Amino acid sequence: MNDERRIILGIDPGSRITGFGVIAVVGRKNHYIASGCIRLPDKDVGAKCKMIYSALQELIGVHQPTEAAIEQIFMHENAGGALKLGQARGAAITALAMGDVSVAEYTARQVKQAVVGYGAAAKTQVQSMVQLLLQLSGKPQADAADALAIAICHAHFRQPLGTRMKAGRVSL
Repeated sequence: MNDERRIILGIDPGSRITGFGVIAVVGRKNHYIASGCIRLPDKDVGAKCKMIYSALQELIGVHQPTEAAIEQIFMHENAGGALKLGQARGAAITALAMGDVSVAEYTARQVKQAVVGYGAAAKTQVQSMVQLLLQLSGKPQADAADALAIAICHAHFRQPLGTRMKAGRVSL
């Protein structure tokens, strides 16, 4: 059994709220470290990007992640919304790159499939499974839960081939 410890920072980028979640992976077991939200004020895009960058640089300094994962952008009905998400993602990816942290990207469907077992799961199902998988005393805030789910997804996909457990469908 591999007891190498990995620290994964999961990021759920947003133009108003960017969620983050930090887990430690030892062998095949995930352990909760921290999670929360970077709440962005109604300011210009430059100020928001600077705030995301600075907050993530601080998190990287505190938790020293060995790798990170971020949600990919899905195409919105509103192209402006996709652009704003792209700006938040860009600030986050730049902070990770400047901290020499490798980053992987996953679609929302991949994350939900890995955590819940169903790619079209509701946010409440993701929250409940994150709470269960990380043995948390309560449900994390939705954006923080999404970020933790992204980190869990990355931990699942980054396991050595042959040690992955098959994901089954879970109903909540």
